[in-house]
Amino acid sequence: MAVFGMASAVAGFVKVRYLIDKAVIDNMVFRMHYRITSAILFLCCLLVTANNLIGDPISCINDGAISPHILNTYCWITYTFTLPYTNHKAVAHPGLGNDYEEEKRIHAYYQWVPFMLFFQGLLFYIPHWIWKNWEEGKVRMISEGMRGTSACIADDKSKRQNRLVQYLYETLHMHNTYSFGYFFCEVLNFANVVGNIFFLDTFLGGAFLTYGTDVVKFSNMNQEQRTDPMIEVFPRVTKCTFHKFGASGTIQKHDALCVLALNILNEKIFIFLWFWFIILSVLSGLAIVYSAAVILLPSTRETILKRRFRFGTPNGVEALVRKTEVGDFLLLHLLGQNMSLRVFGEVLDELSRRLHLGSNAPSAPSTLEMAPIYPNIEKYSKETET
Repeated sequence: MAVFGMASAVAGFVKVRYLIDKAVIDNMVFRMHYRITSAILFLCCLLVTANNLIGDPISCINDGAISPHILNTYCWITYTFTLPYTNHKAVAHPGLGNDYEEEKRIHAYYQWVPFMLFFQGLLFYIPHWIWKNWEEGKVRMISEGMRGTSACIADDKSKRQNRLVQYLYETLHMHNTYSFGYFFCEVLNFANVVGNIFFLDTFLGGAFLTYGTDVVKFSNMNQEQRTDPMIEVFPRVTKCTFHKFGASGTIQKHDALCVLALNILNEKIFIFLWFWFIILSVLSGLAIVYSAAVILLPSTRETILKRRFRFGTPNGVEALVRKTEVGDFLLLHLLGQNMSLRVFGEVLDELSRRLHLGSNAPSAPSTLEMAPIYPNIEKYSKETET
């Protein structure tokens, strides 16, 4: 029950929020990093530490000369090892043998798996934390009263829309650092997932990069000629050597067999993470390409606005693209995710009309300030939203 309680707390990372409650300040791929991936890693960390699910994480047996508790503790805090496995050897388990002259494969990762998973979960949350502090609740502030169902019931909806249009009109060309921060966090997300792939490969002794493909190949091989790569990377039975002084003062070597029940979970966790990280890296790369196209190609911004700007005219779209910059487009795009299509269309229609009629768009605020129109921005910068 305690494990279930901790898991329910982790579920808060993936909870669905209504637009009326929280503003959307990023895209779906961004949320896959800090909500889904962080939640997956924290949940895996809880599962690995919940020893009562599978019994003791390690259990070693020997000839009885060493106390089981001492032997288990020693083999857990030091390391265990396996020997190269070939099909022609008559061995009790893969990785076990009597020829100690062969090269040993050391396994010392298992005591660090929970810490590594927790650390990775924090890494995937950091870009969101950076962007949230950079964004400072701006989208939530200027869309207050116009998100979700509140836009349909608010008495001063028209007044809010006019004030929003006026604010957008007077702050054109002032959001370039806003777009830079968002693009920087997207690049950080991509670097994060790629870096974690190589980090896990180093952590598992160079076995993670090809782990998923090896498992797929294994499932398609003949059962009599295949070796399970999951058992090679996460062996269930290993060896451990304990040395102590004998009665005559000589050093005695005690060979023990250790059952790593925890590796049943580890092998499933890491095969899932392999496929998930590959999918996430591809989506993150596409998100960066999309953002780069938006920054470098005005035609891309025009196409996106035409898809969302269904209540305006082509001339209005051209005016928006011609007289706005990338930072302005990002703010408009995020506002479009927080408003209904009809309300957003009305806002863009009025903004494009002003830009089309005006000779030059203003480059700095004049008579209108954000604070008198909407609640204080400090109110939102201190919220506990994840």
